[in-house]
Amino acid sequence: MSTGTNDGCLYVELTLDDDERARLRDLWDGPVRFAEPGTTGADDARALADADVALGNPRADRVASAPRLRWLQLASVGIDSYLGLDWAVLGRRLTVTNLGDLFADPVAESCLAGILALHRGIDELSGLRARGTWAKPVVRPRLRLLTGARVLVLGRGSIARRLAELLGPFGCAVSHFARGTGDIRTLAELDERLPSFDVVVGLLPGTAETRGLLDARRLARLRPGAVLVNAGRGSLVDEDALVAELTSGRLGGAVLDVTEQEPLPSGHPLWTCPNVVLTQHTAGGSDDESSRVIDLFAENRLRYGTGAPLRNTVQWTRGF
Repeated sequence: MSTGTNDGCLYVELTLDDDERARLRDLWDGPVRFAEPGTTGADDARALADADVALGNPRADRVASAPRLRWLQLASVGIDSYLGLDWAVLGRRLTVTNLGDLFADPVAESCLAGILALHRGIDELSGLRARGTWAKPVVRPRLRLLTGARVLVLGRGSIARRLAELLGPFGCAVSHFARGTGDIRTLAELDERLPSFDVVVGLLPGTAETRGLLDARRLARLRPGAVLVNAGRGSLVDEDALVAELTSGRLGGAVLDVTEQEPLPSGHPLWTCPNVVLTQHTAGGSDDESSRVIDLFAENRLRYGTGAPLRNTVQWTRGF
């Protein structure tokens, strides 16, 4: 509901239905411009240039050249596309917020689902069903239990904490790698303890420090049969080395929501690599995703109007 004060011009670059658009118009006191399918890039650039506030993920170059823009509410947690901008200058006039913990439940549930799919053979059995093949004598002896597994979560953010909660009823022993706050805090400790885990889950942001963290050397240190999950950033993992480990059968499988290239190119070995669950960057999705994004925007809009600190303000010096 509008507060009766003029909020300026709002530019929205999200796919929304008519009800969701009406809701945004109702809560915003000022003109609202929506990016429309079929409009030219120049039209969108002009609309953003006239905006005081934007909701969505406009192109980084257009954000940098939008002179009136004061607040950008991203429709994502990741900020990778904007890291190359000069925030020492741009940050003096523009505040950027992301979705923070909005995806904690869906991403954690997708991670758990993928782990169970590999341990209990669901992915393999789905493929067998599609081919009309009965393979009980082969599949059943290979099935594994998640119960009591030793799990390492790379990261200790909201998704990492929620996943640890979901793993609790399985009796999993969960450790975290995080600088300053984790059970494992240094790279030396990480290298030493990697071979002791049955499942390793990547939930780290994309920064210079995390790029290539799971390189060929560290992947080789994972215990035989271990499962790797990556739902943070595709840049975390050396994919060529991962494909080699999976193809050899040394690793038990991988659940990949993110990859270095998205969409994953046709012919990429991960499409046919054994024991891989590819969730195609859908882990954060839910049937009420857009509504929840608007909920957060509405809360931050009230804060913006009163000068209160905004939720989930991006800290550019930290890279997330």
